[in-house]
Amino acid sequence: MTHLKAASLTTEYRTNPLGIDCKKPRLSWKIISDERGTLQQSYQIQVSEHPTFDTLLWNTGIIHSQESLHLPYEGPDLKERTRYFYRVKVWDNKSRESAWSETAWWETALFAEYDWKAQWITPDEEVIDRLSEPAFCLRKEFQLQNDIASARIYGTGLGLYELYVNGERVGDELFAPGWTSYHKRLQYQTYDITSQLQAGPNAFGIMLADGWYKGNMTWENKRHIYGDRRAAFFELHVRYNDGTEDIIVTDPSWKAALGPVVYSEIYQGEKYDARLEEGFSLPDFDDSSWSLVQEQQMPVGQLIAQENWPTKVTEVIKPIAVFTTPSGETVIDMGQNMVGRIRFFVKADKGTKIILKHAEVLDKDGNIYFGNLRKADQQVEYIAKGIGLENYAPHFSFQGFRYVRVEGYPNQENGLSLEHFVGEVIHTDMEPTGEFECSNPLVNKLQENIKWGQRGNFLDVPTDCPQRDERLGWTGDAQVFIQTALFNYHGGPFFTKWLRDLKAEQHPDGGVPFVIPAVVGGANAAAWGDAATIIPWEIYKAYGDKRLLAEQYDSMKAWVEYMRRQGENEYLWIVGFNFGDWLALDAPSGSYSGATPKDFIATAFYAHSTRILRDAAKVLGKWEDAKSYGLLLENIIEAFNHEFVSKSGRLVSPTQTAHVLALIFDLVDGDVKKRTAHELNELIINNNYHLTTGFVGTPYLCFALSKAGHHETAVKLLLQEGYPSWLYSVKKGATTIWEHWDGIKEDGSFWSDDMNSFNHYAYGAIGDWMYRKVAGLDMDEELPAYKRIRIQPAFAGIHLTYAKAAFESMYGRIQSAWSITADKIELKVEIPANTTAEIVLPFAQTANVSEGGNPLAQANGIYTYKEKDDTVTLTVGSGSYHFQYDNKNGLMVEFTKNSRLIDVLAHQSSAAILDKHAPWIAKPPGIFAMRTKTLQELAEFPEANLTKNQVDALIEELNTIEWKAELVK
Repeated sequence: MTHLKAASLTTEYRTNPLGIDCKKPRLSWKIISDERGTLQQSYQIQVSEHPTFDTLLWNTGIIHSQESLHLPYEGPDLKERTRYFYRVKVWDNKSRESAWSETAWWETALFAEYDWKAQWITPDEEVIDRLSEPAFCLRKEFQLQNDIASARIYGTGLGLYELYVNGERVGDELFAPGWTSYHKRLQYQTYDITSQLQAGPNAFGIMLADGWYKGNMTWENKRHIYGDRRAAFFELHVRYNDGTEDIIVTDPSWKAALGPVVYSEIYQGEKYDARLEEGFSLPDFDDSSWSLVQEQQMPVGQLIAQENWPTKVTEVIKPIAVFTTPSGETVIDMGQNMVGRIRFFVKADKGTKIILKHAEVLDKDGNIYFGNLRKADQQVEYIAKGIGLENYAPHFSFQGFRYVRVEGYPNQENGLSLEHFVGEVIHTDMEPTGEFECSNPLVNKLQENIKWGQRGNFLDVPTDCPQRDERLGWTGDAQVFIQTALFNYHGGPFFTKWLRDLKAEQHPDGGVPFVIPAVVGGANAAAWGDAATIIPWEIYKAYGDKRLLAEQYDSMKAWVEYMRRQGENEYLWIVGFNFGDWLALDAPSGSYSGATPKDFIATAFYAHSTRILRDAAKVLGKWEDAKSYGLLLENIIEAFNHEFVSKSGRLVSPTQTAHVLALIFDLVDGDVKKRTAHELNELIINNNYHLTTGFVGTPYLCFALSKAGHHETAVKLLLQEGYPSWLYSVKKGATTIWEHWDGIKEDGSFWSDDMNSFNHYAYGAIGDWMYRKVAGLDMDEELPAYKRIRIQPAFAGIHLTYAKAAFESMYGRIQSAWSITADKIELKVEIPANTTAEIVLPFAQTANVSEGGNPLAQANGIYTYKEKDDTVTLTVGSGSYHFQYDNKNGLMVEFTKNSRLIDVLAHQSSAAILDKHAPWIAKPPGIFAMRTKTLQELAEFPEANLTKNQVDALIEELNTIEWKAELVK
């Protein structure tokens, strides 16, 4: 019996979303099939207000199309506050018809501001100072009838809020309503509280804290950035079985008081006095001493339904140790640099004060280190109420930490019990989508660190760091990491929200602020402002989201036109402020910017964004723009070569970053391109396989090397363990990505106090190269969202014996997993239904390759295959494949330190001579093989320009050595 069905139905990326305000939501699904080569041929969608589909609101009929992503609802106008059920049926290219999918749904919220009945309320400021530090508590008691059918709360707050009904917390979302450009866009949330209500008396409670809205923000100690008073805006709709409704809204009938959260700030932490807990959201609570509230007009922008995934506790981890530092402090080690909060449990006398202070690392003496927090206290203080077992975690503050100093815990001097403490990991609750592993355990740890860094810094906005007095949505950090981010986690809703804020904050002249939301001064830096073009384009490539691309197109165009207007030459950007190659190691003394000229970088990114804009115009059918910006790109490249390339073909800047950008952005061609690639490789080799790049060059460095035929050099960079390198921090015990290559120096001292985050994801952008080049999981960008997949592993010789990447795409799971032994090469591939793939098998011959134990000619699901230059290229349909072929090239042999000299020779001027006399030494890009023996003579040989006699002697010596086929462990 064959199996075919539509599954994993989503609306606007989400499964069964509650409370959306999109009037034409887009529907997507995946296809599950037990046969290879499955393609959707037709689909049918039905939408109804009833789960039984007795009556249909919209029925597409049978639509002949392969489309299964982002199909917009085209039925009658949707009603507000209504649940819509839908199901999908598909037909495939094998004449099979599926059953109906499982029923999915979406539920609308409110579509327009005039639909709201609530009023903004805040405590009467004659009784409660609007600048009071304690959180506001607001409450309302109300009566309900029997036979409650459903109940929904819609609403928002300024700044952060928590909701309570009848003594229970509503939902598990944190830091609502999230951080947007509040003056222009304010999210509201929807909650289903049907099960929390009862016939008779009920009570509704709201707690309000400053948060991002009016709290202490940025290193400049700004307060009240958006407003100077907190306020709430909520309405509860209760629907009865007979169709009638009760509506409870925020209005002047509510009451207010100050609550037990006596202080709470994003950076500084929180102080909580449990003695002030009163059960204010219980219906029988005595609020006679509470004051009234007042209606308040708030300076906020458009109300929009929740766009991003909510922020939640996504994991709970246990501490691994508690110890006393040399300075005598009691410190808990969580074993992981995390973002979130500590929850602790305690029995204590009334008034006992417990203080937790959080930090990322220990200093070289073993003491907890707070220096890099700058003005951020990251301190939590709890005052016990003295009744039974109490438990507490901060409500409106999060910390970035691995270590926690504990003061005041009862009997602390006799040792803390770790059972009383847990770490609650907090971030935007994105769906994990990517996996990577390989034969090098340090690289696997690096991958873990990349993902932890993303989790810690994707807390409603893509922040630069989660611990010091910053935590801002830096545009440059976000754009360099975007491809890695979208592999590891589903970023559709996350970046949809953030890009809309970017567009809202963009200046009238097209300039882009340094941070989004824009809470610090400054705008318009190359590689930072380019987030306006790069991120929408990467979202389109990853998910096929043409609607978002169209929505952001004017913003993209405005940024390119801003760059075009800079200076007298419209084809160069050589004026104004730019960050340059931030934190590059070749920076002059006293500077954070690397040695690569800033105008070189600015013009390179000007070209890059112009190319993206041209390609976006093509996708959107804006043909005049496509032609215009294609011509602009040609002129920029011509001007770039005139300005930054000598007549002999040498780049004016001898830095690694300059060569990387020229190559990766296709700014040079022909002999200049060959020379630039050669010189980049030399820059790495001559620096003993170490990088010098900063934020701008690092994300593209290994891509540029691999693309230019120097994949082996790129792999050696990845595997470099000495400073500076990705694995240096791993060897130093890092569990997240560092801001600086030498955040902790070899002697244990620190780079600096002023800017030294140990959770800063930018350099984690290497992940994208690991997934796409090392593991070989990539896409054909002509068909976005992995509609056509490209699997092309780049073997790393004796450096890596296997690598595996898997990605849960919009179509389904994709996998590329290869392994090499002394005599066999294997590649295991998964291709989801309704896609096809091109698979490239390096160092293979058609006659040698089997799939599932069968010759290629007999393998099901393989459409074509061809052989060229010891490479077999196949096109295949969906399914799981297992390819095997002989390792006839000797790709795996034992490696000794002396073998490295032979490797170097194969890449210097003597490579051609060696290749002629011993072709097994110099392999195609990305592969090298060695015979092994301790050759004392090698130590005396120069690494290049060998004389003929030296080469002949070397070859004669090597030819006497027998092959060794031991797999490196």
